[in-house]
Amino acid sequence: MREYFTALVKGRRRNPGTDPISSWIAVWDDLEPDRAAADEAVFHLALFMVLAALETTSHVLAGAVRLLLEHPRQRDWLRTRPEHIPGALDEVLRYDAPIHMISRVAPEDTVLAGVTIRENEMVQLMVGAAHHDPRQYADPELFDIRRRSPHLSFGGGIHFCLGSALARMEAECLLTALLQRLPGLQLAGAPGWASRVAFRRLITLPVARA
Repeated sequence: MREYFTALVKGRRRNPGTDPISSWIAVWDDLEPDRAAADEAVFHLALFMVLAALETTSHVLAGAVRLLLEHPRQRDWLRTRPEHIPGALDEVLRYDAPIHMISRVAPEDTVLAGVTIRENEMVQLMVGAAHHDPRQYADPELFDIRRRSPHLSFGGGIHFCLGSALARMEAECLLTALLQRLPGLQLAGAPGWASRVAFRRLITLPVARA
């Protein structure tokens, strides 16, 4: 991927177009006089956008299917009430977020919850743990698609996910079709997980039709 995106950035610098990478190069050229540094920044941005979009969306889709199949009564309830699919997706995003850890670097010395954080030190925000905080959620270990609670899966502020609307649309389309076309779908084995911390990833999700 490094080889591919490095070549792509170089190609867009030589022949800019109307695509996002060409736009990012123009923006970074205004911010960074060193063209090599600007190209490196655009490379990392392009790589991040691909990884973030594919990794997170695929987990939301697979995670939604897994959780509904593990909770057949809620799945059947949702099948007859498809208008509640958006709310069910929010519970999926809370219960098993696609990203369980977010890294941030402190721009200056600060104190957070009584802990001193020095400038340029990295802080790990444990989103997965926050979503199961009993001080914020009643029965946090209970998966309940009728729950109406906020979550941090799309980030917030200037870091709010640009692809949140697309991810929601994809997931709603998937669940709507799945519930209508495959009413007898069920788990056929235990899910397999990648050995990771930040990005959640299902390696296998065996399913079968009843």
